[in-house]
Amino acid sequence: MKKDELIKIMTVIPDAILDLKYATENNFTGRKIYDFEDALLRAGTLEKLKGAADRLRKMGYRIKVLDAFRPEEAQKTLWSVVSDPTFVADPYNGGSNHTRGNAIDMTLTDMEGNELDMPSGFDDFSVKALRTYEACSEEQKINSLIMENVMKECGFIPYPNEWWHFDDSESYELYKESIGKALNRVMKEIR
Repeated sequence: MKKDELIKIMTVIPDAILDLKYATENNFTGRKIYDFEDALLRAGTLEKLKGAADRLRKMGYRIKVLDAFRPEEAQKTLWSVVSDPTFVADPYNGGSNHTRGNAIDMTLTDMEGNELDMPSGFDDFSVKALRTYEACSEEQKINSLIMENVMKECGFIPYPNEWWHFDDSESYELYKESIGKALNRVMKEIR
């Protein structure tokens, strides 16, 4: 397996919970942004995420994936709704690490799958999303710091404006293959 290949998260972290917000209407746009339900990451990024998931599991937590790889067309759609680079990466000026397959949006659950209380909901474009937000409860602060510290230890860089977003410390080029081709290739490799 090459480090830059896109791989399904569930093949490496089978107890991860998938709740891809942009595959549903339950996101800030109010509409479905992409039509696939498999979370993908670059193999090198996924290896780091597996390390984080293993550490978190030993602490009594599971990861819940809210977004991972997203095609360039999806990034352009998000940008057309919110053209604010604080919260949505400009697809015409460097693009998103999600489109590179080396960024993940996530939260934590207990072992039964119940989400931990975090400072805000996903894609909350307010001060509550900031990692420095101080008006959250002690429980919310502890929960977000547990996730942040483990992710940093495993080679991720937390994005300051979104408690849920982590970039791999290693960079990749924008992923240009269509999601259909990528999924077909991944399925052939699994068989």
